[in-house]
Formats: sequence, C-alpha cells, structure tokens
Amino acid sequence: MSGNLLDTNIIIDWFRGDEKTISFLNNFDFEIPVIVIGELFYGAENSSKKEKHFEQIKSFIKEVSIINSTNETAKIYASIKSQLKQEGKPIPENDIWIAAIAIENNKSLVTNDQHFTLIKGLKIINLKQ
Repeated sequence: MSGNLLDTNIIIDWFRGDEKTISFLNNFDFEIPVIVIGELFYGAENSSKKEKHFEQIKSFIKEVSIINSTNETAKIYASIKSQLKQEGKPIPENDIWIAAIAIENNKSLVTNDQHFTLIKGLKIINLKQ
C-alpha cells in the first residue's frame, strides 16, 4: 500500500518516537493533508515548548508532500457532514475535511481515531489495532 495520508495523531506519535509508528512510516509512502499541518501548528501555538515544536513542524513539512483541498474536497466534505448529521454522529470539523481529502485522492487515512470509522467510503489504517 502506498500513498497513505497521515492524521495528526500519527505525526505526533512519530514526533514522540513511537516505535510502531516510526516502523510503519519507514516502510510506506505518505502525504499530509493541509488541515493536519494547521492542527500541528495549533498544537505548537498552545504548547509550553512553542519554539521547539514550531521548528519540529517546519523541518517536517520541508520533507513531506502536502495535499491541499479543492472544490471537490468541499463537495465531499458537505456530503460527509450531511451523512453524519443525519445519523446523529458528529465528529470534529477538521476531521471531516481530512477525510474528504483522503476520499477525493483515493488514499487510506492512517489514524488512531475511531470516529473516522463512521465515514462511509473512507479507507482507514489504525496503528493501535
């Protein structure tokens, strides 16, 4: 499997030196949704080690491919959000955007968040299972 997208929690595990995550990422190609970059910077902004985390993120994004959102992403986002609302199963807003980017680009999402399983048509790789 190649061309996976990484969720924020996977990158944080990587930054923390989680061996299982590092082993997985060393064996597969991956890209990062632009929304994840925003979440990483938000986390750094609210960290007690702000400068250290900003530098870590800046170094990281120089080495990875980032996928932006498009008009098609917005349509998929709307469909996912509508589905989740009708089912009464809301999830965080950013995660809907991340899922929409993954679906649009026909990529698997590497995440440890279970709520992504609520999204129809999203391929998931969970490293905690």
